[in-house]
Amino acid sequence: MSGVALAGGWAADLLLGDPRRGHPVAGFGRAALALERVLYAPSRVRGTLHAATLVGLAALVGELLARMSRRARLGRGVALAALTWAALGGRSLARAGQALAGHVEREDLDAARGALPGLCGRDPAGLDAPEVCRAAVESLAENTSDAVLGALLWGAVAGPAGVAAYRAANTLDAMVGHRSERYAAFGWAAARLDDAMGWPAARGGAALTALCTPLVGGSPRVAWRVLRRDGGAHPSPNAGRMEAAFAGALGVRLGGPLAYGGRTEQRPVLGAEGRPPDAADVRRAARLSLAVGAAAALTCAALREAIA
Repeated sequence: MSGVALAGGWAADLLLGDPRRGHPVAGFGRAALALERVLYAPSRVRGTLHAATLVGLAALVGELLARMSRRARLGRGVALAALTWAALGGRSLARAGQALAGHVEREDLDAARGALPGLCGRDPAGLDAPEVCRAAVESLAENTSDAVLGALLWGAVAGPAGVAAYRAANTLDAMVGHRSERYAAFGWAAARLDDAMGWPAARGGAALTALCTPLVGGSPRVAWRVLRRDGGAHPSPNAGRMEAAFAGALGVRLGGPLAYGGRTEQRPVLGAEGRPPDAADVRRAARLSLAVGAAAALTCAALREAIA
């Protein structure tokens, strides 16, 4: 019944959203900051120790919770469902996208810019409406893999410990995996670990995106073509697959200039034949994200039943 538990965790996220109090990810973040204060140095070795310790401890806690659940005669599935619910962010992601689209539709660009940090870390100042919408669609695509598919897949393959380890690695990447001066060396291991753990989910998720394309009025053939042509052009080994699949599915053009933390980058164009995304496309991207999450939940539940 562990596949049912995994699907139950996904359903809890869809119905209830993130836990409102005592979110374990917030607790993990505090622990990561505390350990960083002890270990920090501009060193890959120190950063590797930081990442390995935290991800290993997260996996251990996940396994201990499963054993405690079994000893309490609740079964390991209760721990798997609870950890999956805590690890997923599909409902929050879709709601953030829909809220931003509403601001753009009302021509309240300041509010739309203010909502963008809820989706991604991009600098919103100075972005016009198409650029805000582009950032939202790209974030919805990338985070469908990061915040939903990865946890489901690792839960299917490795149970509660897999969910906890994946979420820990993904959280650490967000905290220290960026290319700032402070974290260029220290965050290297966290970024590489997150890339490795997210690799299968991004590719499986891109394929599911192409399959779900008709639900948002797109063509699976076009989505697959753009994915194969453009997915590898992105500097991220994982984000580019999902963004290219979403670009093809929605018929929009993604990529181009962006700014993070005061640094400007020029990202390759994905779906060059598409149009600039608008608020309606952001809404479609949010619906597509939910559809891909549902398809992944069913697929991963079946995989878990086969493995367990």
